[in-house]
Amino acid sequence: MDIRQLRYFLAIAKEENITRAAKNLNMEQPPLSRQLKLLEEELGIILFERSGKKIRLTQAGLILQERAKNLLHQFNETMTEIKEIDQGLQGTLSIGSVFSCVSLLPPKIKKFHERYPRVLFKLLEGDHVPLGEYLEKRTVELVITRLPFESNYPAEKYTVLPLHSDPFVIAIPQKWDFPQSFLRLEDISNIPLLALKSDTTVRLNQKVVNECRRFGFEPNIVCECSSVAISIALVIAGIGAIILPKSVMSSFPIAEIKILDILDTPMQSEVGVIWLKDSYHSKSARSFIALFEEETYDVKNPFD
Repeated sequence: MDIRQLRYFLAIAKEENITRAAKNLNMEQPPLSRQLKLLEEELGIILFERSGKKIRLTQAGLILQERAKNLLHQFNETMTEIKEIDQGLQGTLSIGSVFSCVSLLPPKIKKFHERYPRVLFKLLEGDHVPLGEYLEKRTVELVITRLPFESNYPAEKYTVLPLHSDPFVIAIPQKWDFPQSFLRLEDISNIPLLALKSDTTVRLNQKVVNECRRFGFEPNIVCECSSVAISIALVIAGIGAIILPKSVMSSFPIAEIKILDILDTPMQSEVGVIWLKDSYHSKSARSFIALFEEETYDVKNPFD
């Protein structure tokens, strides 16, 4: 059994059809069938159940599929690491970010591109749970996120580089004609509010709710929104206001929205860069993280 056979096996498992798998591999169907037969003979076990043109993995096949994915990933990481020894920074750097942290990326990407023009960026935006999956599957190497990171995996899997603390502000419709540039939290008690909350990411909203309760009132929530973009559209429409970390609003310089500081609360949102602890990281990823460390925040490079 070799790497080539594992690739063939995974292609067949994905398509559940040898002809389609052969087409995706740019090869003829008979040689692929022979390779599968040789693999099964070597292992002494049936990997697929045949039913006409469609085939399905046996229990042994399912186990091999999982192991083969890990082996190929380790092989690819090893090849990348070896190639990088004598090469400058190049290739593709994949980064994930929650939408509320996207505004942190442009200045870093610009600075990085000036230093390493041969590196291509791939950016993926999402909620904590899908971003956790992207990290686990190595679709991205690092994630810019609000803390704590609410993925389906234990916190011990991640290395966290804390960034700055971000004060909360309230975004209100400009049409409300509020004369001041600030308010106190108790003034919010009668304002209709939008809540940024999804089925899996709740802590940001819960922080707002808990702070309101500390001041002796329940927030007047009129709508729960699963994304910042939806909530901003509702603010523009005059449906309500929303309390968000200040950096979020830098992505929305919109005339129809007014941003007010909240004077009497220490409420802050924590931001960080996270990555998998026990995984190889490219030179590009390590250098990109170093950009955040240059400004922080004076934190020792975790890769040293």
